[in-house]
Amino acid sequence: MSATAQTLRPPSRTLMMLESRAISEFGAFLSALPLLSFAPRGDGHPVLVLPGLVASDTSTRPLRSFLESRGYAVSGWRQGRNYGLRPGVQEGMLDLVRELSDTHGRKVSLVGWSLGGVYARQLAKMMPDHVRSVITLGSPFAGNPKSTNAWRVYEYASGRSSQDDGADFGGHISRTPPVPTTAIFSRTDGVCAWQGCMEKPATFAENIEVDGSHCGMGHHPAVVYAVADRLAQSEGSWKPFNRGGWRSLVYPDPYRA
Repeated sequence: MSATAQTLRPPSRTLMMLESRAISEFGAFLSALPLLSFAPRGDGHPVLVLPGLVASDTSTRPLRSFLESRGYAVSGWRQGRNYGLRPGVQEGMLDLVRELSDTHGRKVSLVGWSLGGVYARQLAKMMPDHVRSVITLGSPFAGNPKSTNAWRVYEYASGRSSQDDGADFGGHISRTPPVPTTAIFSRTDGVCAWQGCMEKPATFAENIEVDGSHCGMGHHPAVVYAVADRLAQSEGSWKPFNRGGWRSLVYPDPYRA
C-alpha cells in the first residue's frame, strides 16, 4: 500500500451528513427513467449485482430492474444482508458465479456497490474464466481500510478486522482484476474517501467520476447510465468510457488535479 493510501482520512462529517442526498437521487432516478430508456441495450449476458455493507438485494432492486429492461439476465447475490465474509459467504458467491455462467453459457459481468464491489474484484481474480467485466460503485479497495466512515460497522457486523488484506479471498484487494474493470466514484462520497475508490488506469481499467452520494450510487441516474454503457460493450472489444459531447457535462474528468 502506498504512503498516500496509508494516510487517507475518512470523509468529513459534513459530507457524511450530506448522504441524505440519496433520497433525492432516487427521485431523480425515477424522473430520469424516460431518458435512461435511451441507454444502450445489452446482449443478454448474465449480470450479478452485489450489495454494500449491511444491505441486501432490496437495495439493488432499482438498478437490477433497469438492467433487466436493457436485456440482461440479472441476478442479486441471494445471501440476505451483507454482513461481510462470514462463514459460507465466499463459497456462496463463487458457486453463484459458476451457476450463472453455466446456466447462460456466457461469462458473467459483476457490478458491486461499496463492499459488494470489493467482492466483485476478488471474485474476478479467482474466476477470470467465468467473469466478463467488473464495475465497482464507490468501493474502497485502494486505500487504508480506516479511510471510510464504515470500518467500525464492518468489524462489528463481520467479526473480522478491517485490516484484512484479502489474501485468503483473491489476493490483495488493491490489485487490479485481470478483466476489464471500471471504478465509478464520487469526490463528495460521505462514506469512503474517494481516492481509495479509484483504479490505477491501464489498458483495461478506468475510472468514471460522478457527482453524488455514496448511499445513492446504486440508483444515481449518471451511475445507472454509465453502468449500462459499460455492460453494452461486445465481449472482447472493451474501450474506455467516452466523455465526449454531452457526457462531459455530466461526468467530470476523473484525473483532474
